[in-house]
Amino acid sequence: MNVLTIAIKNLQANKLNAFLNLLLVAFGIAILTVLLSAGKQINDKLEKNAKDIDLVVGAKGSPLQLVLSSIYYIDFPTGNIPLSDAQALAANPLVKRAVPLALGDNYSGYRIVGTDTSFVNLYGLTVAKGRFWQNTFEVTIGANVAAAQKLSIGSEFYGAHGLTGQSDVHKAHAYKVTGILKPQNNVVDNLVLTNIASVWGMHETAEEHQEKETHNPGEPEAFERGEKEITTLLIQYRSPMSVVLFPRMVNQSTNMQAASPAMESARLFSLIGIGVDTLQWFAVLIMVISGVSVFVSLYNSLKERRYDLAVMRTIGASRLNLFSLIVLEGAVLTLIGSIIGLLFGHLTLQLIGHFQASGQARLSGLIFDPAELYLIVTGLLIGFAAALLPALQAYRTDIAGTLSEG
Repeated sequence: MNVLTIAIKNLQANKLNAFLNLLLVAFGIAILTVLLSAGKQINDKLEKNAKDIDLVVGAKGSPLQLVLSSIYYIDFPTGNIPLSDAQALAANPLVKRAVPLALGDNYSGYRIVGTDTSFVNLYGLTVAKGRFWQNTFEVTIGANVAAAQKLSIGSEFYGAHGLTGQSDVHKAHAYKVTGILKPQNNVVDNLVLTNIASVWGMHETAEEHQEKETHNPGEPEAFERGEKEITTLLIQYRSPMSVVLFPRMVNQSTNMQAASPAMESARLFSLIGIGVDTLQWFAVLIMVISGVSVFVSLYNSLKERRYDLAVMRTIGASRLNLFSLIVLEGAVLTLIGSIIGLLFGHLTLQLIGHFQASGQARLSGLIFDPAELYLIVTGLLIGFAAALLPALQAYRTDIAGTLSEG
């Protein structure tokens, strides 16, 4: 006797109830899948983008805004800081590495970042084609920028003021692509990298440009003179003692502020945590309702099938066969619902990622987390728990009494 086949036939015989139960299970699993996968992806992106960055130093303002704009590139900078002050901090004995960033322009929504070779070393960047920038107005672009904008080595484009849009285009100078980075699977894939002198050059007046040509400075020379401003410094500590001393020194002794990426990321998650927790409890409630629905469906079905079960006993089915039959009906129902919910959750994530305005923290439905298998296990457990009482009643079926009732 193939108990599984009989269980499937029984579910097919009551299509409406089976469909409603599948829908409830799938909906609850889909919500949990979206929350679990999105949370994991966001957390991974935060860790990858902030890897080896202990502190961000910039203009005074919101520490969270400073971290979001300088590490994740999803907010406006808090302002600029004098280059001379940045140099003094970079030379501090507590600092192992200081990476300068000059922000303020974009190309079709992709941030143009003025920096130096320390940025390359910080993220361990390598080029897939061409080379890294060397001269002013040369750029090395991320893999996503090259693919989305169809840029290749030698392509030229104009940057625009601001972090989005192309309304205020800098027509005085064109950037030239000299290199395309290998995919990094982090925020660098969506950046346009150049030297700091290029960012300065885009915003200088005609008189400043003529004066600059007479000196013909490269980026290192301009950095040493300390005549300009940059946006932020990404700091790596030299020793554990720096964690205690350096941020306090910056915040109390300078006109700048220091923000910890780890602390600000935790604060960001705490701000959105209430909404996520609410959705999680909503999904759990749906799962509980689906379990109750499966129980009611199987219990009512059992009343209608008592005679059939008694007949099955007379033709050789054991008590264990009847118990297994009811349990399998509940398990098959919730297993199929869980799989559908898992797939629907990932489809939802893919659609969310497709319509996201910003590519810096884009979600993907193509990333599967092994922890999601626990959702299927949870669905099976709900099906087993919902079917347990009806299965016990089937196990105790009184053959003679049921058949005598007709």
